[in-house]
Formats: sequence, structure tokens, C-alpha cells
Amino acid sequence: MIDKTVPDAAAAVAGIPDGSTVMIGGFGRAGQPVELIDALIEQGAGDLTIVANNAGNGDTGLAALLAKGRVRRIVCSFPRQHDSHVFDGLYRDGRIELELVPQGNLAERIRAAGAGIGAFFSPTGVGTELAAGKESREIEGRQYVLEYPITADFALVSALQGDRWGNLVYRRTARNFGPIMASAATTTVVQVDEIVPLGALDPESVVTPGIFVDRVVAVGERPWLEDGVFVGGVDLEGRPLAAAGTENDR
Repeated sequence: MIDKTVPDAAAAVAGIPDGSTVMIGGFGRAGQPVELIDALIEQGAGDLTIVANNAGNGDTGLAALLAKGRVRRIVCSFPRQHDSHVFDGLYRDGRIELELVPQGNLAERIRAAGAGIGAFFSPTGVGTELAAGKESREIEGRQYVLEYPITADFALVSALQGDRWGNLVYRRTARNFGPIMASAATTTVVQVDEIVPLGALDPESVVTPGIFVDRVVAVGERPWLEDGVFVGGVDLEGRPLAAAGTENDR
């Protein structure tokens, strides 16, 4: 029986070694897998390369991981904002490396990794320092630079619901980088608000199929279970799902 669920966040991040490249989903705090990040802090892995949209907010989540000195290098599109004081301090002190990637290129480089694309030409960054040392080409009168895929050893992703096979649905804008990161990493670890029985997810609503997911952990309540009996959940619009049976039946 395929069952990718794990009992807690600590088990979900177990085995991530020092020196790993880790993709972390989220657009700021929207969709950021905070519980998995906290578990990674407790787990102790260091010398990490982090691939994310930004470099952390405030003192929690990704910023907390940086503050612990666990990150050697970060690849992101938006490292500085009004509450990015953790990254600012580390960068000014020369304690963290930064690869700045325009947001569209970041998304496409991650997507390309999942799609098996060897490289692609992009007009973004032409004529700036971001294009320095990169192959360039004129295509139909416009200049482009060659960009390569970004892969990772692990991806940490947050979704709304998942089943034991790893099929995932997301909540609105919290979806952001999660689906492409799930496809671009060797091992994808997902936290969900709840794990629902097989068949409870509308196949037309599944964004990330389970083939891209390796571990799933529930970090919220599971209102559809009462003493192991499925009593019905809700769909993405909050409407009750009409179903019954035991957890093992699902």
C-alpha cells in the first residue's frame, strides 16, 4: 500500500544532510512551510543552499533558519524589504552568499528543471550585471541570455490538503512556487493542513500529483475523522463532502 504520510514534521525533514540544496516554497509568508522550516532548524542541518522567492521576513520561518547560521548561500529574487533585517545583517557581514535571479527567470529555471529542459533563452537581464558571463544570442532582432535550470536535493512545500499518495491541492495564492518546486527536487516534503482520504480530492482540483511527492505531514486539525471514522470534510469552497467509511477504506 502506498502511504507517503509521516507522523510529524521532525520525521518529514529527517535525513536532510549538511550541504544540501533546499527549495522552500512561499511568496513571503503566503505558502511558506513554516512548520517544516522549524523542524529543519531543530534537525540541525547546516551549510545549506536555499532557493526561495525571498530571503525571509521578520524573525520567523526562513528568517529564523538564516539567523541560526545554517545557510551558506541563498538564490532568490527579492532579498530585501522593510523587515528583512536578518538577511541584511548576514549579507553586510559577508556571512551569506547571494545569487539574485529575476522573479520570472527564477520561476522558469525551476519549472525547466521539473520539465527536463536543458536550458532556455530569456530577454530578462540583458544589458545588466545579471547577464555578465552568460551566453547571449540575438533571436529575431532581440537579445537574449541563456539560463540554466535550478534543481535541488529537497523541496519543502506547503499545501492545503493532500492524501496518502501525495496528491495535493493548494489554497489560492499560497500555491505560488509549490508546484514547480515539487517537480524540481530529488525529494519533496510537503506539509498540509489536513490529510484527506483517497478519493476525497476532486481530480480536476489536484495541482501536484503524488508522483512528485515523497513525504506528507499534517500540521493542522483533521476534522473529517472521529475516532478513526471518516465523517466528511469540505471542498475548496467550504461545502461538506458527502462520504463515509473508515480511514483505512480511503
